[in-house]
Amino acid sequence: MNSKRRSKQTTMTMSNGDLKTSNASFRIFVGYDPREDLAYQVCHHSITKRSSIPVEITPIVQSDLRERGLYWRERNQLESTEFSFTRFLTPHLSDYQGWAMFVDCDFLYLSDIKELVDLIDDKYAIMCVQHDYTPKETTKMDGAVQTVYPRKNWSSMVLYNCGHPKNKTLSPEAVNTQTGAFLHRFQWLEDEEIGSVPFVWNFLEGHNRVVENDPATQPKAVHFTRGGPWFDAWKTCDFADLWLSEMEEYSKENNKNAN
Repeated sequence: MNSKRRSKQTTMTMSNGDLKTSNASFRIFVGYDPREDLAYQVCHHSITKRSSIPVEITPIVQSDLRERGLYWRERNQLESTEFSFTRFLTPHLSDYQGWAMFVDCDFLYLSDIKELVDLIDDKYAIMCVQHDYTPKETTKMDGAVQTVYPRKNWSSMVLYNCGHPKNKTLSPEAVNTQTGAFLHRFQWLEDEEIGSVPFVWNFLEGHNRVVENDPATQPKAVHFTRGGPWFDAWKTCDFADLWLSEMEEYSKENNKNAN
């Protein structure tokens, strides 16, 4: 990984989406896979560039978690990324306090993350976009197997109420031993404990559609769930131009800082 770009550690308490202190940062954990380092860097850049609030972005790196004794699960052939299960350590990594977000690295943010934070409601254990999504493709990304299951893509961007008692279920032991169905379908929660977020915050490229003259359908965060322009097979996917523009801007800034 070129740079893990960890922000300064700060303390945060939240209620109804409000940051309590002026120097508090909203915690964001981004899934990291060495095959998608550039996707991670561009996702990171797209968040920080547009954010009007302090954010603390941390990559979830499987090798780091293994070294720390937090992750020991054997990888199976249906895991398309290294963060297929490590994502569920988000509450533990947040010391089961406050709110934090997990997001896949294949997202491109187009709006201020504060708008998403403002949607937080303390009555929920988690909040996410509740997609009804059945992919047509049998493979994705760089040839990974495309799987189909209930609540698919719900876990790709989740706001976690880390202090909610139910989320203490997500201990390292549980994340390493529970089934994929238990974790990805949020089976430790009742349906009413899962809050809904507008789909534009997890706008699935190739599935969701922008309706002309309807601003409510304009994506605030594009999710390249099938594969993004950093893979040869997806260089001409929808919104590729926006991602490539963001990538060029990130690269220029990174080179400038390196010099």
